[in-house]
Amino acid sequence: MKKELVTPSFLPLYEQIKLLITRGLADGEWHPGESIPSEMELARRYQVSQGTVRKAIDELVMENYLVRRQGKGTFVATHTDDGTVYRFLHLMPLEGEREYPHSKFIGFGRGKADAQVAKRLDVRPGSGVVVLRRLLEFSGKPVVYDDIRLPAALLKGITSAMIEDHVNAHKGTLYSLYETHYFIRIVSAQERIRAALADETSAPLLNVAAGAPLLCIERVAFTYNKQPVEWRMSYVNTDNYYYFDELN
Repeated sequence: MKKELVTPSFLPLYEQIKLLITRGLADGEWHPGESIPSEMELARRYQVSQGTVRKAIDELVMENYLVRRQGKGTFVATHTDDGTVYRFLHLMPLEGEREYPHSKFIGFGRGKADAQVAKRLDVRPGSGVVVLRRLLEFSGKPVVYDDIRLPAALLKGITSAMIEDHVNAHKGTLYSLYETHYFIRIVSAQERIRAALADETSAPLLNVAAGAPLLCIERVAFTYNKQPVEWRMSYVNTDNYYYFDELN
């Protein structure tokens, strides 16, 4: 079936197709882990050449929206795939190999968004939020303390039991939980990094002295169309770990 190109006409044609495919992802036409139509089918659908579709898909693969699987087709990327945890976890050990962190949830509740959280999550001040607190442990030792806020309207019915079951049963991340239970896929994030000192909350949780230096990472995670899904403040003990990112 032909689909009209309702996109900004000043964009190159492959960018218009990229936008249309992204809209399909955002609208839930193709869910995480599912295959999308072939290049030929999409070319027929949008009345463009296969080369134009291929270029659009190439960019979406590079941006981690889609994944190509040899001999099988192109699939919507998912946070349930092995190794995807490292896309958003930028901690590296000073020595040895990277290891998978263990999540230990230490707090769950509900509250109201203050001015800062409301701004980051693009909700009204006073809107309902889900409050999560957890530790990320490496080799049995706490390294990261996360203080997390989620828009309650987006994750209706979420419970501490749901989170624990998902993480324990599937060795899953919070991002895979949002995706599996709510079809909300995190596709990008913005981070602000600064130095901080351990306070009366973070110090005992991270087994450091009050006033010890920590790395503070503020992150806002987005789904499609730059819609905020999660705000978190991470406090990192960098005695044996450092923040790593590759820019290209």
